[in-house]
Amino acid sequence: MVSLKEKVVNGKRYRYASRSVRLPDGRVATVEKILKKSEKATSSGVRAVLLQKEKDLFTRDALQRYCTGSVFTAAQISKIEGMRIDYRRIIRSLTKRQLQDLFDRFTVNFTYESNALEGNSLTLKDVAIIIGENVVPKDKDLREVYDTRNSRKVVDLILKKRLSVSEKEIITMHRMLVKDMNIPAGFKHVPNFIAGSHVQTSSPERVRRDIAALLSWIAANPQKLHPLQLAVLAHGKFERIHPFEDGNGRVGRFLFNVMLVNNNYPPVIIRKTQRTAYLNALQDFDEGHPQTLERFLLAKYKETFRKFFGVYVRYIT
Repeated sequence: MVSLKEKVVNGKRYRYASRSVRLPDGRVATVEKILKKSEKATSSGVRAVLLQKEKDLFTRDALQRYCTGSVFTAAQISKIEGMRIDYRRIIRSLTKRQLQDLFDRFTVNFTYESNALEGNSLTLKDVAIIIGENVVPKDKDLREVYDTRNSRKVVDLILKKRLSVSEKEIITMHRMLVKDMNIPAGFKHVPNFIAGSHVQTSSPERVRRDIAALLSWIAANPQKLHPLQLAVLAHGKFERIHPFEDGNGRVGRFLFNVMLVNNNYPPVIIRKTQRTAYLNALQDFDEGHPQTLERFLLAKYKETFRKFFGVYVRYIT
């Protein structure tokens, strides 16, 4: 909320528009703007200035806390943080009904695209009917219908921040995903491989140990990586482990978004039309070149915000 304050400096009285901002570490800072004589604290121009100052504040905080690199440069981190603030502003500005509508639309789009990446043949309209109306379209593969229904439940928990980054929750996501699909839930008991890749995935005997190591690495964040970069690299590491008999890609994308949403960043959609670029980026990661995956998912972060959340708000305002 914007408040009006007055200060006396060198005998002169000034009016300020002021707003308190809570930083990620819990500290509270203040952004201010001196008002002209006829300027109102609630005007759109004043709000825009305060919003930009808030973005600058978050950017400075991020640059102090996290390292930069060839992909996650200072300029890119500034854009990421700006979208983070815009996303928070969008969420806070919506009514309860509008927010649910936004989340429902995201769930339909994410579920359709994520499952289509794995070969699910349902159309976007089919997915919308299954999720929105709880109706099974005629002559559709029931396995694909279950895939859709199950994914919807996981995405709902992600958006409501009810999942954490832990072994238990990773297995929970997988169990929810494969319900009624005749796929063993939990970590694999037989070796598997990544189609089209020469990289060796974790053996069944090593899965639990490798997942524990991944989770410890995420929690420690020894390289002081920005949360989006950390989520990107965690995604690559998770897919290389390939801990499940089936569902690794979908659970990996769930986990990626859990890491973003829990840190108040907008979730990301990877389109089925981008499948080849996505798989190539994962292949490069496995071969020791993480920058390709960093560039790809950074682009998807910005694209999802602009083309989904940004478009939605323009239609309702």
